[in-house]
Amino acid sequence: MRPDGILTSVDVEPEYQESAREAYRSAGFPANRARLIQGNALEVLPRLTDSAYDLVFVDAVRTEYPRFLAEALRLLRSGGVVVFNNALDATPLSDGPLSASDPATSAAREVGQLVREDDTLMPLLLPVGEGLLAAILTPPTSE
Repeated sequence: MRPDGILTSVDVEPEYQESAREAYRSAGFPANRARLIQGNALEVLPRLTDSAYDLVFVDAVRTEYPRFLAEALRLLRSGGVVVFNNALDATPLSDGPLSASDPATSAAREVGQLVREDDTLMPLLLPVGEGLLAAILTPPTSE
């Protein structure tokens, strides 16, 4: 994180926010380096500043992942990274309980396709946990 950076966390669960606050305090981060916002992320994110974030990590209801991608692209500065949790659940090789007709699987696949097709994104699928789909926002190429 930049020396003047502030970690912003948005969550609907107050107990998760309190756990995060305690973890930051235990790690020695000053209170003014973390901003914890309780609320629905898709209601909060539109109020955050455009092109002001280095990382957007999404661990939410997968059916809303395409909407989160749109918000992340607006929020990230060039070189920033968007990361989606549980990305391997959407792969064709997944042997989990979800099927291709499952709305969460469909939305996760849609976000993967949107990331692949966006020339300003450099994607990376990491086999960590249930999978992380990361994408770096690159400057647009001039033609």
